Amino acid sequence: MRNSLRQFLRIWHIGVILKRYRLDNLFSAARLPGPIRWVRVFIPSGKDISGLPRGERLRLALQELGPVYVKFGQILSTRRDLLPQDIADELALLQDQVPPFPGEQAREIIEKALGQPVGEIFATFDTNPLASASIAQVHPATLHDGREAVVKVVRPGISKQLRKDIDLLKSLARLAEKVLQGGARIQPLEVVREFETVVFDELDMQREAANASMLRRNFEGSHDLYIPEVYWQWCRRRVMVMERVSGLPVGDVENLRKHGVNLKKLARRGVRVFYTQVFRDNLFHADLHPGNILVDASNPDDPTYIAMDFGIVASLSTEDLYYIAENFKALFNQDYRRVAALHIDAGWVPATTRLEELESAVRSVGEPNFTRPLNEVSFGKVLFDLFQVAHRFQLTLQPQLLMLQKTLLNVEGLARQLDPELDIWGVAKPELESILRARHNLENVSQELRDRLPGWLAQAPEIPGLVHDFLVKANSGQLLTRTASEDTARKLEEQLASRRKMVRALAGGSLSIPGAILMAMETGPWFIWGYSVAGGILLALGGWQIFKALRQR
Repeated sequence: MRNSLRQFLRIWHIGVILKRYRLDNLFSAARLPGPIRWVRVFIPSGKDISGLPRGERLRLALQELGPVYVKFGQILSTRRDLLPQDIADELALLQDQVPPFPGEQAREIIEKALGQPVGEIFATFDTNPLASASIAQVHPATLHDGREAVVKVVRPGISKQLRKDIDLLKSLARLAEKVLQGGARIQPLEVVREFETVVFDELDMQREAANASMLRRNFEGSHDLYIPEVYWQWCRRRVMVMERVSGLPVGDVENLRKHGVNLKKLARRGVRVFYTQVFRDNLFHADLHPGNILVDASNPDDPTYIAMDFGIVASLSTEDLYYIAENFKALFNQDYRRVAALHIDAGWVPATTRLEELESAVRSVGEPNFTRPLNEVSFGKVLFDLFQVAHRFQLTLQPQLLMLQKTLLNVEGLARQLDPELDIWGVAKPELESILRARHNLENVSQELRDRLPGWLAQAPEIPGLVHDFLVKANSGQLLTRTASEDTARKLEEQLASRRKMVRALAGGSLSIPGAILMAMETGPWFIWGYSVAGGILLALGGWQIFKALRQR
């Protein structure tokens, strides 16, 4: 009973704020459930702000609702594939600024988590926080060996509060799906679930520490990006201790100029860091806004980025990484047909999508951008426009891909702020090509074969049976699908050709896989060497079949 009353009061409070900012106009009153329509009449209206844009009204409402809703709005702003541009732009302006909780309370949380008095862990500990956000706050400290550190402490009671608010958001999302125009397309419940995953991941300081540690390892010895050291012996789920770093805010361009920082070099390095994280390491900082980036200007002509706050780090599946890389290369070369084919092959759009139609849609995105001056072209904007257009074809993307697009927009925006004349394409294309060449060189491919060899050997006995079943179905016509269009004959012939092509490719693959397995075996006695020769022959035969399949029309 008490929980129901609290939820009702919270819903009433939300309703008051929504009406105050005239956001109730976003809903069709006729589609609202009867009780809500009745209660709506009794909710008082505030001052008339109906003249403000809807995006600004939504942003102000979320700020008034509190930190959980601010965080939700921030994450929602990354879903530009779902939101109108005006709303997404306003939500991106949300600042996660929350009053701090008492420093003595932070001290208690630290001592409980680490099982030691703060005085035994740190030589000094400042109860006044450096920064405070909705999830955690940060305190400066000094280790007994003299190293300066920062201590990140999760807010007390935040997990319980998040759970209540997320449950309420889920209820509101279900309502929005019914009453909001286009609610089914926006899928508010899925957005809330995505938010739930992200924020609860951010509550785990050990997870954030692992993200930081991995990024630091990837950029060890690099002059492009510095990641602070994690002090693992004092990291727990609610507490993280890491190296304190200092630098100039990357967003303060005038201050950077005063210190003589080479802004052109810094801008180029930002682009290089992004492509390195994504395509070399497949692990990228997905929250790269100016508030999380400093600049080490100790050598102004050779400046280094310093990253902070590693709560949101993302990676792509092997398949998505491949298709994204190929999409980038195709866009660099203005090969729109290739981009369209990749979208279909990746399963981002239905397999029934007509290639020509999708190619035309992709061209309508690419050409207006490629005709602009190079210093005005934004690859992130092209990618965003491409995703928007592809929605007509029932585009389906994982949240990680949308995080990638958002991060690219942030990186390009920052780079252009540092150097307005920067040719993003001129920097990005050679960086991508160089990274992919290094990633796919013979040594790396050979090592990958060796790494995958045990799994292939375990699966190898099943391959002949699978191939046999496929060929039986193919020859009996069971793989054909029925069509009911007026060009049935043409489509049937295309299916038959596709079937023959698939059979040839599968046959080639069935020869290539055991060939690669044998080739990947370590050299040794003559009989092992003989296996390698046999593997080479099988690989060559399989490759020839695949080549013929690719050429077959």
